[in-house]
Amino acid sequence: MDRKARNRNSRIRHLAGGLAGLLFALCVLGGTGLGGVWPVAYAEENKESVSENDIKYIERSSNRVITDDDRFDADEDLLYYMQSLEVRYHLDEKVMEGLHKLFDSAVYYIANTDMSLTELWSYVSTVKGNMESAAVAKVTQTTSEFLQVADNWQTPIVSYGQGVSIVLPIVNFGTEELNDLIVEPVVSTLVTEWPFEPDTTNYLQTEPFIPGCQTKEAAMANRREFTFHFKTRSDVMTGYYPLKFHISYTKAGVRSEEPAELTVYVKTVGKPGSGIIGGNGQEASGSKPRIVVTGFETNPAKVFAGETFTLTIHVKNTAKDTAVTNVLFDMQAAQEGEDKTNTYSAFLPTSGSSSVYMEQIAPDTSADIEIEMTAKADLAQKPYVLDVNMKYDAGTVFDLTDKASVSIPISQESRFDTSIPEVVPDSIEVGSQSNVMFSIYNTGKTTLYNVQVKFIADSIAEASAFVGNLQSGNTGNVDVMLTGAAPTMDDGIVKLEISYEDDAGNVTTAEKEITLFVTEPMMDDMMMGDDMMGDDMMMDGEDGGKSNTGLIVGGVSGAVAVAGAGLGVFLKLRKKKKAAAAEAAELAELEKELGE
Repeated sequence: MDRKARNRNSRIRHLAGGLAGLLFALCVLGGTGLGGVWPVAYAEENKESVSENDIKYIERSSNRVITDDDRFDADEDLLYYMQSLEVRYHLDEKVMEGLHKLFDSAVYYIANTDMSLTELWSYVSTVKGNMESAAVAKVTQTTSEFLQVADNWQTPIVSYGQGVSIVLPIVNFGTEELNDLIVEPVVSTLVTEWPFEPDTTNYLQTEPFIPGCQTKEAAMANRREFTFHFKTRSDVMTGYYPLKFHISYTKAGVRSEEPAELTVYVKTVGKPGSGIIGGNGQEASGSKPRIVVTGFETNPAKVFAGETFTLTIHVKNTAKDTAVTNVLFDMQAAQEGEDKTNTYSAFLPTSGSSSVYMEQIAPDTSADIEIEMTAKADLAQKPYVLDVNMKYDAGTVFDLTDKASVSIPISQESRFDTSIPEVVPDSIEVGSQSNVMFSIYNTGKTTLYNVQVKFIADSIAEASAFVGNLQSGNTGNVDVMLTGAAPTMDDGIVKLEISYEDDAGNVTTAEKEITLFVTEPMMDDMMMGDDMMGDDMMMDGEDGGKSNTGLIVGGVSGAVAVAGAGLGVFLKLRKKKKAAAAEAAELAELEKELGE
């Protein structure tokens, strides 16, 4: 104790000797504060009546910092009150020793603590209550008002089934050292009272001492932190649970009969349907209404990247007897992008706002929410998640939340192109082959699966080429031999049927054309000419002198026949080709007239 405090206590004890005659009056006045201003009576030693001039009015309520006079008034008030307790309860020496310890501790604290006037008299009232309890119980009891949770405490947030470490910072704001501390949480097996698995082992923590300090800064610097490891119950409810800790200690050589109790809170997140714990630790009445997403649809049904679409989400209030009000739906699309500096939402609302408000959803009732959104043009072809965050009120319970997700498939337009096919040769005989070569380019942003090409015409044998999968930007090559099967009876068109699958297995087919003529083999006409020449020669041999003439005539006739046959086929094909071209021109002219 410093010199100022010792002088003040000496002065108080000196005053006590001259006030013994006023104990009866103090029994009436002591401890009965009248609020704001409180009268304290002073009398002469001859015990004459107390006049109005002998009453000193003490100010008790103000935000100003206390002075030494205020400290003196508080010390004096506590002294009178202690003496009045001694007379009132006929306290023995042992009990009075305990009261004197309380009184000395309070005087020391008042002398060395800066506080407001209101805080001073609040503290005096607390000390009086402790004195009263000690006098009635006739036991020595220490105070615990100096033990508090440090202001660096932050309420932890835990989810069901999650392990957590709770760090409890304890501060001794008193000026006396506390020894042999034991800190233990108050555990319960009830889910409404304790959010963690009810394990009773390894919870007790000890600390040799916490020093007393003169300032708040020093007390914070000398705080003690106790770490407890818990596992959150799987059936924990959502809300705020109070965590109570009992602290036993020794102060000035006296062991606390009853432990001090400190309370902190932990915020818990339970499973859907687990129920709600109110902020005061009591279970909220009634069951929590829940909004669920029952389905969704888009218009158009198939959404392509870069397109605008209308999303309709079907929701339902599953509560049977409680309506939900002030319902706010907030749609948040998944973030896309290759790095942290280039991220964006897959879907953007066309109105600029991703929220939809609904005034009320009746019990056991469905409702629809609509929002128009645009899919980013560079999205890959896959489903994208859209989170639906819901916030609503239900009766007297406010700011309830739910969350659901929907997956919206996004498609990319598949595109391809081909090089100009090479047909070598472009005219073959029946039984001969022609080589067809060209390339297929994937010009879209999605993969083409199982690409294959089929060649279809009456004049060729069935043929196909399998290219395989083509990634975006890749090229596939087609190299196939076509065999003539019959003479061409039309304009020589051969169809190329190019097909591929998307990632869902849907088949897309496109067609292109090439020109390939197939003719009758020339060998048959030549052989016919040879036979005719042989017959003529035999006839000429029999006639003798006419044999040479027959050979010449037969040879010329065979050559003319072959040339005539070839010319006939050529003229016939050319005629058909011209007729087809004329018909096409006529058709184009007709379409033009109809269009006009």
